[in-house]
Amino acid sequence: MCVNCIRSRVNISEGIPKQTDIFWCKGCNRYLEPPNKWVFAELESRELLSFCLKKLKGLSKVKLIDASFIYTEPHSRRIKTKLTIQQEVYNSVVLQEVFIVEYVVHSHFCDDCHHREADKTWNTVVQLRQRVSHKRTFFWLEQIILKHRTHETTTFIEEFPDGLNFYFSHKNHGKKFLDFLGQHTMIRWKTAKQLVTSDLKSNTYDYNFTYSVEMAPICREDLICLPPKLVLQLGDCPPILLTIKVNNTLQFLDPFSLFHYEVDYNYWHNPFNSLLDRGDLVEFYVIDIDLLGPTYGKYALAEATVILESDFGVRERYFITRTHLGNVLNAGDTVAGYDFTSTNWNDKDVDNLKGKTIPSEVVLVRKTYPDRRRKRKDRKWQLDSLTKQRDELSRYEEEQTRVQYEEFLRDLEEDPDMRREIQLYKKYNDNDYVDQDGDAMMDSDDDNFPDVQVQELLEKVNTINLSGYQ
Repeated sequence: MCVNCIRSRVNISEGIPKQTDIFWCKGCNRYLEPPNKWVFAELESRELLSFCLKKLKGLSKVKLIDASFIYTEPHSRRIKTKLTIQQEVYNSVVLQEVFIVEYVVHSHFCDDCHHREADKTWNTVVQLRQRVSHKRTFFWLEQIILKHRTHETTTFIEEFPDGLNFYFSHKNHGKKFLDFLGQHTMIRWKTAKQLVTSDLKSNTYDYNFTYSVEMAPICREDLICLPPKLVLQLGDCPPILLTIKVNNTLQFLDPFSLFHYEVDYNYWHNPFNSLLDRGDLVEFYVIDIDLLGPTYGKYALAEATVILESDFGVRERYFITRTHLGNVLNAGDTVAGYDFTSTNWNDKDVDNLKGKTIPSEVVLVRKTYPDRRRKRKDRKWQLDSLTKQRDELSRYEEEQTRVQYEEFLRDLEEDPDMRREIQLYKKYNDNDYVDQDGDAMMDSDDDNFPDVQVQELLEKVNTINLSGYQ
């Protein structure tokens, strides 16, 4: 037979529908890919063409040569494609055909948009709490979350006086965030679920899941008194220790001997609170310092003679104590520490020391820079922040938050090890200037101050959280 006769008897496009329906969500401009997957594609894009071709049954039986869009009015709710196909028929005769497929676009809200319109933008919430009198831990944790970009799966974040709530649209997102918290902090949690809707005919149920997460109330630079059982587990260690690091374990240091101790998740079997925290720190003047030789990492054991700042020039009451800050302290420096002579103990573990005495009346914690703070001008760096929802705070609460955040920024300036864990960004002002060595010019005469170097700063890039609704 000639080609015309073969063409009149064989229709190679038979079985391929010339019209089909597709579903489009007007809330998020996504198309439904069965069974329940929504994909985003712009009009006349390669992604939309691929989506339309997948909708055609029978297309796999022929060879697709070409496919393109035919222009239609956007409001017509019609998408037309022009297809060119080939197929081999009688005696190696190859037929080619060009035809048009019309797609009828139907509006259909996706589940995410339904939840948003119904004010149900989440089904999992992680309630993070810490029972302490400050927010320094949450300031630090916020920067860790931003660095690892784990906030991008949240729908919104809500702030409370004692913590944060992280809301997620999917349960697995909340569980991944919970695992992230467990890698960076000492936590324990409880879970609960609440039935929202149910369909007995199809045996489907919709729950809201809540993870109540508690962080250990131990912070860096806190002085702690270990319970007797934990003292025995750690090898009969000194009960009074200084907290030097908090992550998924608690790391303590004996400032009088440089012995190092670590407590893992067993902390929750016998929990304890801080004996003294940062609010109890007082400042001392260093009169004399003598290195004793032993070192541990960045710490060096030394014997220091100090006097309270409030006693300087008033009365001569000196304290001789051992300290782990021998490599950073010099005569004439100022150091923050805990003064036991003016402290009233209210802790059952201290009462159970059974005659054990504390090696010294003073525990020195960290070097301070009072002159530096008085001369401080605008910082040449800044931190990123999460978008949080919160109720209106009172003037007192706002002032407390501002003071605590300023203390957090000072900690970053004074502790290079702490800065390595987070990201700092350049802050450009009209009066900014940099010296020839590439360091930010400051107005302090203290050469020992651990300045924030320009090399540590990143360029601020504005990003859009496509997964959130805030």
